Amino acid sequence: MVEYTRNRLSHQLAASGSSSVVVEEARHLLDENILTIGFARRFATYKRPDLLLYDTERLLRLLNNAEHPIQLVIAGKAHPADQEGQDMLRHWIQFIRRPEARSRVIFLSDYDMHLAEHLVQGVDVWLNTPRRPWEASGTSGMKVLVNGGINLSELDGWWAEAYTSEVGWALGDGHEHDHDPVWDMHEAMALYTLLEKKVAPEFYNRDAQGIPLAWVSRMRASMSQLTAHFSSNRAVREYTEQHYIPAADAFIERMENNGATGAALADWRKNIEQKWAGLRFADVQINTDSEHHAFEIHVYLDGLDPDFVRVELYANGVQNGPPERHVMKQERQLVGATGGYVYAASVPSIRSASDYTARVIPYFKGVNVPLEADNILWQH
Repeated sequence: MVEYTRNRLSHQLAASGSSSVVVEEARHLLDENILTIGFARRFATYKRPDLLLYDTERLLRLLNNAEHPIQLVIAGKAHPADQEGQDMLRHWIQFIRRPEARSRVIFLSDYDMHLAEHLVQGVDVWLNTPRRPWEASGTSGMKVLVNGGINLSELDGWWAEAYTSEVGWALGDGHEHDHDPVWDMHEAMALYTLLEKKVAPEFYNRDAQGIPLAWVSRMRASMSQLTAHFSSNRAVREYTEQHYIPAADAFIERMENNGATGAALADWRKNIEQKWAGLRFADVQINTDSEHHAFEIHVYLDGLDPDFVRVELYANGVQNGPPERHVMKQERQLVGATGGYVYAASVPSIRSASDYTARVIPYFKGVNVPLEADNILWQH
């Protein structure tokens, strides 16, 4: 990887008109004995590619630490219409031109899969710093696994599922903080501290034979525990089993009997769209005893068939767990009210009754909600 990076950078500099001295200097950059961190991806704002640059002086101290030096190999490109992404890229270029950074940071342009293939084979640490929850997956971090590289990533995408303290390092608290600049600062400081106090010392802590035993143990754990489980094989299998096959089965079912189910579904959607604006909640009664909250809610459906909807109690999950959803039972029709119904449900009182909110969502057997019908009415 070091040899490839030197050659690519020297050709890059020559093509941009750099002097022969600068081009020749590039052929000697990087040291295979120094902790090497790779960061290669699109320069999109949600990926925060400039997070390491939050405190450039502290970064320089990390790079040039006498006992635990670090070198960075950065690659990426910004979309032509993404001005912020281009500004982040320029920020890195300006930093690299500083004399104190020149020998420790390399930027490779024209990032593509061929370049990524070389980087994932050689870096010691693969860095990923997106804002949660915008990381779709993070497949580049998976490619590092089989090559013995170790991930240092935000708890998002695949790393939110894969991370344990023995296989790598994590940023963040697993919660979403939107575009909070204070949180960005907090995570930048945490990243510096992680590199300074844990990552670099572990890499340079060697035995009498020069082997970093703790580092090798982490590599082994990462490779053995994660490589087989986080792969394109699993992705293709799960997409096939959970999405493609059910979608094919649903298509066949809807086409049977000259498309009878499909026609009924189309009528259902038409009814939902026509009537939804008239739906509303009315009275809400909550009775609590030592064990349960009993909810009774009046809902007016404006003539919509009650079989076309589902009324449920909803509460956010606890400690990043899945949300609670309790289907409410239709108890009776309101006397003297057209389209008015009483729905009831009982939930354990271990949580406050105020944690729960009633809502109405579309319902039709076999229909994927909200993918095929995204209407939703919340109780206010």
